[in-house]
Amino acid sequence: MTTRIDRRQFARLAGLGGVAFASGLFTHSQGGRAWAASASDFYFVQLTDTHWGFTGDKFNPEAKNTLRKAVAEVNALKEAPDFIIFTGDLTHTTDDGVERRRRMTEFKSIIKDLEVKTVRFMPGEHDASLDNGAAFKEMFGETHYTFDHKGVHFIALDNVSDPGAKLGEAQLAWLKGVLAKLDKKAPIVVFAHRPLFDLAADWDWATKDGQQAIDMLMPFEHVTVFYGHIHQEHHDMTGHIAHHAGMSLIFPQPAPHSVEKKAPVAWDPAHPFQGLGWRTVEAEAKKASVKFTEHPLKA
Repeated sequence: MTTRIDRRQFARLAGLGGVAFASGLFTHSQGGRAWAASASDFYFVQLTDTHWGFTGDKFNPEAKNTLRKAVAEVNALKEAPDFIIFTGDLTHTTDDGVERRRRMTEFKSIIKDLEVKTVRFMPGEHDASLDNGAAFKEMFGETHYTFDHKGVHFIALDNVSDPGAKLGEAQLAWLKGVLAKLDKKAPIVVFAHRPLFDLAADWDWATKDGQQAIDMLMPFEHVTVFYGHIHQEHHDMTGHIAHHAGMSLIFPQPAPHSVEKKAPVAWDPAHPFQGLGWRTVEAEAKKASVKFTEHPLKA
Protein backbone atom coordinates (compact mmCIF):
# COMPACT_ATOMS: atom_id res chain seq x y z
CA MET A 1 0.00 0.00 0.00
CA THR A 2 1.27 3.47 -0.90
CA THR A 3 0.28 6.51 1.14
CA ARG A 4 0.50 9.89 -0.59
CA ILE A 5 1.69 12.80 1.56
CA ASP A 6 1.81 16.48 0.67
CA ARG A 7 4.27 18.96 2.22
CA ARG A 8 1.79 20.15 4.87
CA GLN A 9 0.89 16.60 5.95
CA PHE A 10 4.57 15.69 5.98
CA ALA A 11 5.38 18.62 8.24
CA ARG A 12 2.57 17.68 10.62
CA LEU A 13 3.75 14.07 10.81
CA ALA A 14 7.41 14.98 11.18
CA GLY A 15 6.82 17.65 13.81
CA LEU A 16 9.37 20.04 15.30
CA GLY A 17 12.54 19.23 17.25
CA GLY A 18 13.20 15.98 15.41
CA VAL A 19 9.98 14.18 16.34
CA ALA A 20 9.83 11.02 14.27
CA PHE A 21 8.15 10.89 10.87
CA ALA A 22 6.28 7.62 10.44
CA SER A 23 8.75 4.85 11.33
CA GLY A 24 11.00 7.00 13.49
CA LEU A 25 13.61 7.08 10.76
CA PHE A 26 13.15 10.54 9.31
CA THR A 27 13.15 14.20 10.19
CA HIS A 28 12.80 16.93 7.60
CA SER A 29 13.82 20.52 7.05
CA GLN A 30 12.98 23.22 4.56
CA GLY A 31 14.56 26.37 3.22
CA GLY A 32 18.02 25.43 4.41
CA ARG A 33 17.20 25.36 8.16
CA ALA A 34 17.06 22.00 9.91
CA TRP A 35 14.21 21.26 12.29
CA ALA A 36 16.33 18.85 14.35
CA ALA A 37 19.45 20.11 16.09
CA SER A 38 21.27 16.82 16.70
CA ALA A 39 24.61 16.41 14.98
CA SER A 40 24.88 13.90 12.16
CA ASP A 41 27.59 11.34 11.65
CA PHE A 42 27.92 12.54 8.06
CA TYR A 43 25.95 14.12 5.26
CA PHE A 44 25.75 13.88 1.49
CA VAL A 45 24.22 15.84 -1.39
CA GLN A 46 21.65 14.57 -3.89
CA LEU A 47 21.35 16.27 -7.27
CA THR A 48 19.05 14.93 -9.95
CA ASP A 49 17.70 15.48 -13.44
CA THR A 50 20.26 17.95 -14.73
CA HIS A 51 19.36 17.10 -18.37
CA TRP A 52 22.53 18.57 -19.83
CA GLY A 53 21.91 19.25 -23.53
CA PHE A 54 18.28 20.32 -23.10
CA THR A 55 17.23 23.42 -25.04
CA GLY A 56 13.92 25.25 -24.84
CA ASP A 57 13.54 28.84 -23.66
CA LYS A 58 9.87 28.29 -22.85
CA PHE A 59 10.87 25.97 -20.04
CA ASN A 60 14.38 27.11 -19.13
CA PRO A 61 16.20 29.93 -20.94
CA GLU A 62 19.04 29.38 -18.41
CA ALA A 63 19.52 25.72 -19.35
CA LYS A 64 23.27 26.20 -19.89
CA ASN A 65 23.69 27.79 -16.46
CA THR A 66 21.58 25.88 -13.93
CA LEU A 67 24.01 22.98 -13.52
CA ARG A 68 26.89 25.39 -13.05
CA LYS A 69 24.83 27.35 -10.48
CA ALA A 70 24.19 24.14 -8.53
CA VAL A 71 27.90 23.28 -8.57
CA ALA A 72 28.72 26.73 -7.19
CA GLU A 73 26.05 26.46 -4.47
CA VAL A 74 27.27 23.04 -3.34
CA ASN A 75 30.85 24.33 -3.25
CA ALA A 76 29.65 27.21 -1.06
CA LEU A 77 28.37 24.90 1.71
CA LYS A 78 30.08 25.70 5.01
CA GLU A 79 31.16 22.09 5.42
CA ALA A 80 31.91 19.78 2.52
CA PRO A 81 29.64 16.74 2.20
CA ASP A 82 31.11 13.25 2.45
CA PHE A 83 29.94 12.53 -1.08
CA ILE A 84 27.61 13.71 -3.83
CA ILE A 85 25.26 11.54 -5.85
CA PHE A 86 23.51 12.38 -9.12
CA THR A 87 20.35 10.25 -9.32
CA GLY A 88 19.86 10.11 -13.07
CA ASP A 89 19.08 12.03 -16.24
CA LEU A 90 22.50 13.60 -16.20
CA THR A 91 21.97 14.42 -19.88
CA HIS A 92 18.96 15.04 -22.13
CA THR A 93 17.97 12.23 -24.44
CA THR A 94 19.25 11.91 -28.00
CA ASP A 95 19.14 8.97 -30.39
CA ASP A 96 22.56 9.96 -31.73
CA GLY A 97 25.17 7.88 -29.89
CA VAL A 98 27.97 10.33 -30.69
CA GLU A 99 25.94 13.26 -29.38
CA ARG A 100 24.98 11.28 -26.27
CA ARG A 101 28.66 10.77 -25.44
CA ARG A 102 29.46 14.40 -26.21
CA ARG A 103 26.82 15.57 -23.75
CA MET A 104 28.12 13.18 -21.10
CA THR A 105 31.64 14.48 -21.66
CA GLU A 106 30.46 18.09 -21.27
CA PHE A 107 28.54 17.15 -18.12
CA LYS A 108 31.68 15.60 -16.63
CA SER A 109 33.74 18.68 -17.48
CA ILE A 110 31.29 20.91 -15.58
CA ILE A 111 30.99 18.78 -12.46
CA LYS A 112 34.79 18.49 -12.22
CA ASP A 113 34.56 21.83 -10.44
CA LEU A 114 32.81 20.19 -7.48
CA GLU A 115 35.12 20.48 -4.49
CA VAL A 116 34.26 17.02 -3.14
CA LYS A 117 36.46 13.98 -3.56
CA THR A 118 33.71 11.38 -4.02
CA VAL A 119 31.00 11.92 -6.63
CA ARG A 120 28.71 9.02 -7.57
CA PHE A 121 26.44 8.67 -10.58
CA MET A 122 23.32 6.79 -11.62
CA PRO A 123 21.61 6.83 -15.01
CA GLY A 124 18.17 8.10 -15.90
CA GLU A 125 16.15 6.91 -18.88
CA HIS A 126 17.44 9.93 -20.87
CA ASP A 127 20.98 8.61 -20.36
CA ALA A 128 20.46 4.90 -20.75
CA SER A 129 17.18 3.58 -22.17
CA LEU A 130 18.13 3.89 -25.86
CA ASP A 131 21.35 1.86 -25.58
CA ASN A 132 20.75 -0.23 -22.43
CA GLY A 133 23.19 1.95 -20.55
CA ALA A 134 26.19 1.34 -22.84
CA ALA A 135 27.36 4.97 -23.07
CA PHE A 136 26.72 5.57 -19.38
CA LYS A 137 28.86 2.58 -18.41
CA GLU A 138 31.68 3.82 -20.65
CA MET A 139 31.60 7.24 -19.02
CA PHE A 140 30.55 6.61 -15.41
CA GLY A 141 30.76 2.91 -14.56
CA GLU A 142 28.14 0.45 -13.35
CA THR A 143 24.48 1.38 -13.43
CA HIS A 144 23.63 -0.38 -10.14
CA TYR A 145 25.89 -0.95 -7.16
CA THR A 146 26.16 -0.87 -3.41
CA PHE A 147 28.50 0.71 -0.89
CA ASP A 148 28.82 1.25 2.86
CA HIS A 149 29.61 4.55 4.50
CA LYS A 150 30.04 5.12 8.23
CA GLY A 151 27.56 2.44 9.26
CA VAL A 152 24.89 3.10 6.60
CA HIS A 153 24.36 0.69 3.70
CA PHE A 154 23.63 2.36 0.35
CA ILE A 155 22.03 0.63 -2.64
CA ALA A 156 21.81 2.25 -6.08
CA LEU A 157 19.24 0.60 -8.36
CA ASP A 158 18.93 0.85 -12.13
CA ASN A 159 15.30 1.04 -13.27
CA VAL A 160 16.05 2.87 -16.51
CA SER A 161 18.51 0.88 -18.66
CA ASP A 162 15.75 -1.58 -19.49
CA PRO A 163 13.55 0.34 -21.96
CA GLY A 164 10.55 -1.42 -20.40
CA ALA A 165 11.07 0.56 -17.15
CA LYS A 166 11.99 -2.53 -15.15
CA LEU A 167 14.70 -3.60 -12.76
CA GLY A 168 14.75 -7.03 -14.39
CA GLU A 169 15.21 -10.53 -12.99
CA ALA A 170 19.01 -10.37 -12.85
CA GLN A 171 19.08 -7.15 -10.83
CA LEU A 172 16.34 -8.37 -8.50
CA ALA A 173 18.37 -11.51 -7.85
CA TRP A 174 21.41 -9.32 -7.16
CA LEU A 175 19.37 -7.19 -4.73
CA LYS A 176 18.17 -10.31 -2.93
CA GLY A 177 21.78 -11.39 -2.47
CA VAL A 178 22.82 -7.96 -1.19
CA LEU A 179 20.01 -7.85 1.37
CA ALA A 180 20.64 -11.40 2.54
CA LYS A 181 23.92 -10.22 4.07
CA LEU A 182 22.36 -7.37 6.09
CA ASP A 183 20.90 -7.26 9.58
CA LYS A 184 17.19 -6.43 9.66
CA LYS A 185 17.96 -3.41 11.86
CA ALA A 186 20.66 -2.05 9.53
CA PRO A 187 20.09 1.53 8.28
CA ILE A 188 19.60 1.34 4.51
CA VAL A 189 19.39 4.14 1.97
CA VAL A 190 18.20 3.23 -1.53
CA PHE A 191 18.68 5.41 -4.60
CA ALA A 192 16.60 4.98 -7.75
CA HIS A 193 15.78 7.21 -10.69
CA ARG A 194 12.14 6.32 -11.26
CA PRO A 195 9.86 5.80 -8.26
CA LEU A 196 9.83 2.13 -7.25
CA PHE A 197 6.10 2.29 -6.50
CA ASP A 198 3.22 3.14 -8.84
CA LEU A 199 2.97 6.93 -8.54
CA ALA A 200 1.53 7.65 -12.01
CA ALA A 201 2.14 4.74 -14.37
CA ASP A 202 0.45 6.49 -17.30
CA TRP A 203 3.03 9.28 -16.90
CA ASP A 204 5.91 6.77 -16.74
CA TRP A 205 6.23 7.50 -13.01
CA ALA A 206 6.54 3.89 -11.89
CA THR A 207 8.77 0.81 -12.08
CA LYS A 208 6.99 -2.23 -13.50
CA ASP A 209 8.64 -4.68 -11.11
CA GLY A 210 9.44 -2.15 -8.40
CA GLN A 211 7.01 -3.75 -5.96
CA GLN A 212 9.26 -6.82 -5.89
CA ALA A 213 12.14 -4.65 -4.67
CA ILE A 214 9.90 -2.98 -2.07
CA ASP A 215 8.77 -6.41 -0.84
CA MET A 216 12.42 -7.42 -0.39
CA LEU A 217 13.12 -4.24 1.57
CA MET A 218 10.01 -4.45 3.76
CA PRO A 219 11.50 -6.80 6.43
CA PHE A 220 14.20 -4.18 7.16
CA GLU A 221 13.28 -1.70 9.88
CA HIS A 222 15.14 1.37 8.65
CA VAL A 223 14.89 2.05 4.92
CA THR A 224 14.75 5.38 3.06
CA VAL A 225 14.41 5.73 -0.70
CA PHE A 226 15.57 8.84 -2.56
CA TYR A 227 14.70 9.20 -6.23
CA GLY A 228 14.34 11.71 -9.08
CA HIS A 229 12.55 11.55 -12.44
CA ILE A 230 9.39 13.47 -11.48
CA HIS A 231 11.16 16.87 -11.21
CA GLN A 232 9.64 17.95 -7.89
CA GLU A 233 9.83 17.39 -4.17
CA HIS A 234 7.38 14.61 -3.29
CA HIS A 235 6.86 12.26 -0.33
CA ASP A 236 5.20 8.85 -0.18
CA MET A 237 5.05 5.83 2.11
CA THR A 238 4.92 2.13 1.29
CA GLY A 239 4.31 0.62 4.69
CA HIS A 240 7.10 1.96 6.91
CA ILE A 241 9.38 2.80 3.96
CA ALA A 242 9.48 6.48 2.99
CA HIS A 243 10.14 7.58 -0.60
CA HIS A 244 11.37 11.12 -1.30
CA ALA A 245 11.63 12.64 -4.79
CA GLY A 246 14.02 15.53 -5.37
CA MET A 247 13.72 18.69 -7.44
CA SER A 248 15.22 18.86 -10.90
CA LEU A 249 17.89 21.27 -12.08
CA ILE A 250 16.31 21.91 -15.49
CA PHE A 251 12.50 22.35 -15.23
CA PRO A 252 9.73 21.34 -12.81
CA GLN A 253 6.92 18.92 -13.68
CA PRO A 254 3.30 19.22 -12.50
CA ALA A 255 2.08 17.30 -9.46
CA PRO A 256 0.96 13.75 -10.31
CA HIS A 257 -2.32 13.79 -12.28
CA SER A 258 -2.88 17.48 -11.48
CA VAL A 259 -3.26 18.18 -15.20
CA GLU A 260 -4.70 16.15 -18.05
CA LYS A 261 -1.38 15.67 -19.81
CA LYS A 262 2.11 15.69 -18.30
CA ALA A 263 4.31 18.50 -19.60
CA PRO A 264 7.13 20.63 -18.18
CA VAL A 265 6.04 23.67 -16.21
CA ALA A 266 6.76 26.86 -18.16
CA TRP A 267 9.52 29.21 -17.00
CA ASP A 268 8.25 32.12 -14.92
CA PRO A 269 10.39 35.23 -15.60
CA ALA A 270 9.03 36.82 -12.43
CA HIS A 271 10.33 33.88 -10.40
CA PRO A 272 13.39 32.50 -12.23
CA PHE A 273 14.59 29.04 -11.16
CA GLN A 274 11.32 28.39 -9.31
CA GLY A 275 10.88 24.68 -8.63
CA LEU A 276 14.55 23.90 -9.27
CA GLY A 277 16.92 22.74 -6.56
CA TRP A 278 18.86 20.01 -4.76
CA ARG A 279 19.06 18.51 -1.27
CA THR A 280 21.43 17.69 1.54
CA VAL A 281 20.89 14.52 3.60
CA GLU A 282 22.26 14.01 7.10
CA ALA A 283 22.63 10.50 8.53
CA GLU A 284 23.22 9.04 11.96
CA ALA A 285 23.93 5.32 11.77
CA LYS A 286 23.58 4.58 15.48
CA LYS A 287 20.14 6.17 15.65
CA ALA A 288 19.21 4.87 12.18
CA SER A 289 18.05 8.40 11.40
CA VAL A 290 18.07 10.53 8.29
CA LYS A 291 17.09 14.17 7.94
CA PHE A 292 17.19 16.19 4.78
CA THR A 293 17.06 19.78 3.66
CA GLU A 294 15.73 21.07 0.34
CA HIS A 295 17.81 23.83 -1.27
CA PRO A 296 15.89 25.82 -3.92
CA LEU A 297 18.24 27.06 -6.62
CA LYS A 298 18.99 30.72 -6.00
CA ALA A 299 17.98 33.32 -8.56
